[in-house]
Amino acid sequence: MKTVQLGRTGEQISQLALGCMIMGTVTPEDESFAILDRYAETGGAFLDTADCYAWWERRGSLGGHSEELIGRWLARTGRRDRVFLATKGSAVVRDLDAVWAGGRPDWEVAYRTFVGAGAKTLRDAIDGSLRRLGTDHVDLYYVHVDDRATPLEETLEALAGIVRAGKARYIGWSNARTWRLERIRHLCAANGWPAPVALQQQHSYLRRRAGLRHVSIVDDEQLDYLAAHDDLTLVAYSPILKGVYDDTAKRRGHGVMEPYVGPDAEARLAAVAEVAAEVGVTPNALVLAWLQHQTSPAVVPLIGPRTLGQYEAALPALDVRLTADQLARLDAAGA
Repeated sequence: MKTVQLGRTGEQISQLALGCMIMGTVTPEDESFAILDRYAETGGAFLDTADCYAWWERRGSLGGHSEELIGRWLARTGRRDRVFLATKGSAVVRDLDAVWAGGRPDWEVAYRTFVGAGAKTLRDAIDGSLRRLGTDHVDLYYVHVDDRATPLEETLEALAGIVRAGKARYIGWSNARTWRLERIRHLCAANGWPAPVALQQQHSYLRRRAGLRHVSIVDDEQLDYLAAHDDLTLVAYSPILKGVYDDTAKRRGHGVMEPYVGPDAEARLAAVAEVAAEVGVTPNALVLAWLQHQTSPAVVPLIGPRTLGQYEAALPALDVRLTADQLARLDAAGA
């Protein structure tokens, strides 16, 4: 497992991060522990979770399952000082009754009822996360969902207090527009507050379709911004889009493809299949390898395997060395 620098911090983080969102709910504890153990054996040390994971899997719950499971794994293994631990706050649901009124989680309602990034909310959230994780600090603390209803000054001052108190070493942001990042960085510089060192967004080899407005999927402007500001590292969630690169049937029927469908996606899927066959890996693994080859900006793919088998299927990506010609063909592909 190679490492990359986190922003300009000097901190070395695993180039392949492990997302723990469904551990303790969809993925039972024994298999979750097996995945975590195997990731550590592979040399991985970057774990990602959030306080809200995974409320939507258990009616009546506000989340916390993933953090609690990681806390038990850390206690069992004694690996806290060998793990770069990231969690997030601001996306716990405020009104569970409203969200579950139709018998299934209503995400439109959920998005309207997140607790947000107010100062007291974040201070309470980090304390709850630390308690569940069984540690006195996290290495990276994200604002999970950009909260435009709360003044940025309030959020940033609260985060500065969390860092000052030693409860988080660094801060990050997720699901944010580029103009918001620029405003955040300006306020941090003006007030002497710690600035974000990581941006977690949805990012893959496929490009979102023309005309789509989507706050969470990286676009060309955001890539350009990150390339010009290397103090921000891009952590790419859903890098293989739930495995659609390997599964033709899933591409036709899965909602994860909706932001990407069109001639551009078809051309890029064909390019991935061609280069993957040359290299001798699956298209999913090829996409992970391509992301790890990116340098401007550098990208840390964040995988979220449901099973140990899915984790093992990602490992060949670590050994892929793409040639300049293969990279050029992948980059040039598209409608």
